[in-house]
Amino acid sequence: MPGKLKAKIVAGRHLPVMDRASDLTDAFVEVKFGNTTFKTDVYPKSLNPQWNSEWFKFEVDDEDLQDEPLQITVLDHDTYSANDAIGKVYIDIDPLLCSEAASVISGWFPIYDTIHGIRGEINVLIKVELFNDLNRFRQSSCGVKFFCTTSIPRCYRAAMVHGFVEELVVNEDPEYQWIDRIRTPRASNEARQRLISLMSGELQRKIGLKVLEMGGNAVVGYLQCFDLEGESGLVVRAIGTACTLDKLTSGSAPSTNTHVSPLAHGCRSTHNSPVHSTCSSQRLSQNFSVSVPTLIFTGMGSGGSAGKEAGPLKTLLRQQTQTALEQRVWSVFSRQEFPFFTLTSFPPGFLVHVGGVVSARSVKLLDRIHNPDEPETRDAWWEEIRQEIKSHAKALGCHAVVGYSESTSICEEVCILSASGTAAILNPRYMREGCLDTGSTDHRFEEQSPPSCGFCHIPYDELNMPFPAQLTYCYHCRRQKVPDVLFTTIDMPPEAAVTGKGCLIQARLCRLKKKAQGEVNATAISNLLPFMEYELHTQLMNKLKLRSMNALFGLHIQISVGENMLLGLASATGVYLTALPAPGGIQIAGKTPGDLNNEHHILTIQKRINDTIAKNKELYQINPPELTEELVGSPIPEPRQRSRLLRSHSESSDELSELDLSHGKKDAFVLEIDDTDAVEDIHSLLTDNSPPTGFYSCNTELMPGIYNWTSGVQMFTSVRVFRLIHANLTNQGLNKIFTDLCENLLKSFYFKLRSMIPCCLCHLNFTVAVPEEELIQVAVTAVAMTFDKDHSQEKSADKPTTKDTEKDTIPTASVDYGSFADRCSTWLELLRLKAHTIRRGSVKTSRRTQSLGRSRSLRSNRSFGGSSVTVVKMTPLSFLPGTRIIKYLGIINMFFIRETTSLREEGGVSGFLHSFIAEVFAMVRAHVAALGGNAVVSYSMKECVLMENPNKNQAQCLINVSGDAVICVKETDQEPMPSTTNTGQTCSSGADGAT
Repeated sequence: MPGKLKAKIVAGRHLPVMDRASDLTDAFVEVKFGNTTFKTDVYPKSLNPQWNSEWFKFEVDDEDLQDEPLQITVLDHDTYSANDAIGKVYIDIDPLLCSEAASVISGWFPIYDTIHGIRGEINVLIKVELFNDLNRFRQSSCGVKFFCTTSIPRCYRAAMVHGFVEELVVNEDPEYQWIDRIRTPRASNEARQRLISLMSGELQRKIGLKVLEMGGNAVVGYLQCFDLEGESGLVVRAIGTACTLDKLTSGSAPSTNTHVSPLAHGCRSTHNSPVHSTCSSQRLSQNFSVSVPTLIFTGMGSGGSAGKEAGPLKTLLRQQTQTALEQRVWSVFSRQEFPFFTLTSFPPGFLVHVGGVVSARSVKLLDRIHNPDEPETRDAWWEEIRQEIKSHAKALGCHAVVGYSESTSICEEVCILSASGTAAILNPRYMREGCLDTGSTDHRFEEQSPPSCGFCHIPYDELNMPFPAQLTYCYHCRRQKVPDVLFTTIDMPPEAAVTGKGCLIQARLCRLKKKAQGEVNATAISNLLPFMEYELHTQLMNKLKLRSMNALFGLHIQISVGENMLLGLASATGVYLTALPAPGGIQIAGKTPGDLNNEHHILTIQKRINDTIAKNKELYQINPPELTEELVGSPIPEPRQRSRLLRSHSESSDELSELDLSHGKKDAFVLEIDDTDAVEDIHSLLTDNSPPTGFYSCNTELMPGIYNWTSGVQMFTSVRVFRLIHANLTNQGLNKIFTDLCENLLKSFYFKLRSMIPCCLCHLNFTVAVPEEELIQVAVTAVAMTFDKDHSQEKSADKPTTKDTEKDTIPTASVDYGSFADRCSTWLELLRLKAHTIRRGSVKTSRRTQSLGRSRSLRSNRSFGGSSVTVVKMTPLSFLPGTRIIKYLGIINMFFIRETTSLREEGGVSGFLHSFIAEVFAMVRAHVAALGGNAVVSYSMKECVLMENPNKNQAQCLINVSGDAVICVKETDQEPMPSTTNTGQTCSSGADGAT
């Protein structure tokens, strides 16, 4: 499908001064696509040039339109020397290739330089004309839609879910090529940015081709990652779920209320089971492949009523039909190479059972790659990991893995590959006919849908379990067994019944290791991994019981490797599922004779733990419902009426024992004090701080137990770097430093957002890294959402917009060297950035200019020169409260590099990171506004790699962000939210914050 790309350069503004003699600039523009370059005329002596160029036309194939970005370079003309570069703009053309998306890209784009940051803006107009081409050998995938959201997009319905798609591309990293020795840092950074943009486009096109081969038209849950392998190369990877989506009409588009509101009927339940960790360290091969699968087995069920009995014949026919469907689905999944789904949110009834979390890790040596440019080696690595995940799911009696994700951690020549997901059994009716959209209901399946507590029921045979577990009868139906603890990587199903509210639960761990190279280093890391994962799960279990909860959702475990340490961070949202038994208490036992076994000391600790559990019950409003007499006396169903969906059959398992009337496992969870470290672990458990009054926090999209959200939304991003300055640190000392770092981050959020109370921090996404030997880096992206105190959902719909609803994104960054002043410097910086404009070459606010060390074009998004301005909202959620999405405009996937040789003058690492994140927000908003959008949903910061050299006053940072550009309207409106698309708009700086 050949096409014609047309670009027009309209004007520029606020360019930097390039000619010191006249304090002006002789600017012109180069427009490049592929190997073709056009130039505008030189506009002499102006900082606000008006080029109004002719249309530059590029005749290219559509696969080139997908691979290549349009490159716009602004330069200063010099007669007697080389032209000076002002900055560049890369524009992705792919959003114009879909018939449902934007037809034109028009707006002001920040001109970005990797050394100086944003240096003015340029107004560009871009169009694409495609010609029909029926060549069946074409290599393009035009028309395939990509979505970052991990649920079915709001204004679509899923006609079919095809399955897992993955791809990776490899290339040499320009940063490590020999030519880097003779070219400037700017040239090296720009070569890297351009290459990553090309690889990203190629990767997206290749995945689109796979989707077309499967018969789909979209990729949902698209996750793209960059692996910086140093001299071994640069890898761009992506995974997603191939779907066939149908566009809903505007009248039937589902609103956010259908997602937020709980179901009003149906019983719900869940199971729990103990953590079971297995380590196949004997698989240490030539490439040092060490898999550490950690299985957390749980049971979940789907919603809906079973329907009324209509006689034995109808029941028999329904059972036969159900069995045929199950066998058909099993055969469909068995033919798939990897039955994985990157989705984390599903409609009621989609999940029949959840078997538990399955994960695998593998340690690889990058210097064992024979040909760095070939992707086959990495493909084999990931193939091995996925096969292991698939085998674990099958061992649990499950045919699919939902909430699947992959990640890497690289240090020197060592790479840790990680993959995790939740083993599950999916509803065969959904897989056969497709009914995944959240806004529509299909009454054809109402009669046969399993009870709402079914997703908690164990999918495996209780007499042939692959792990030891404590099982009890479901607290809703009392017909099937459930485990005592539930761990999953997905969001909580909408049909699940909870009591009280949830909370964020984190486990943090640091482990020192000796510096080593090659095989010795890989072996040391391989030996540490299984024990770290086990300790992280133990911490999660202890903290879960301390809060009197019995389930975790959104579990995300990351292990980062450094030269002399390993960092582990596990985040999840704890809840009390009423279908599961109440968790037992925590009992302290001493084994070592002496002071540690002092009875008074143990009793004191035991009393503190009991008091903490009682306090948490009251704090999170956990009041478990009593088992009704009707359920207690309910008869046991006949074996033939039991649903044995895809589980291993055993004749003996059909012989049910008499009804278990116990209210769950009442035995306490025993913590043994056998050394000093155990005592410190218990103290750290007791000092785990809860949020202040009026605040709640979770890492899932929505907080369980809160449904009455208002339209007050505030997204924020924070990056904190801590330099270790103490010698002879121990594991215990490192753990305390790491824990304090994470806790102080959360405390700073509560302080800065205190004006939004009552408030909940949702979708808290923590990313940890060890960029250098003495540095620990923690990056956080989240959104603060307000809710109605009166719990009246009708009230919140009519609630007027308050000051909080107009707040925008807060980028914060700080470097923590142990002092409170350093930790607060970012917030003070933010308050200065809020009200003023910084322009390069002129000082508008002396205090702010002094704090940053130099001026920069970071304009407010409120007004400029009397012209109206586009306000682009940003959120990591898949929706904006109080609005509905009427159109998806395309995926935003951007990679930026920023380098400085004047770190101290820019305010140190704090000022450098803060200004860079603000610039990234500005560029994202500008691209969305140019597409005609007014919001970015499912926003995430995938990579934030910081390298600094304080002695040389240098630093470099790499950031990768992604999201879905959308058009939102208010619930009561049919038109988009107030925004402008005229040529007078300006990009927002992203520096507005709460006061």
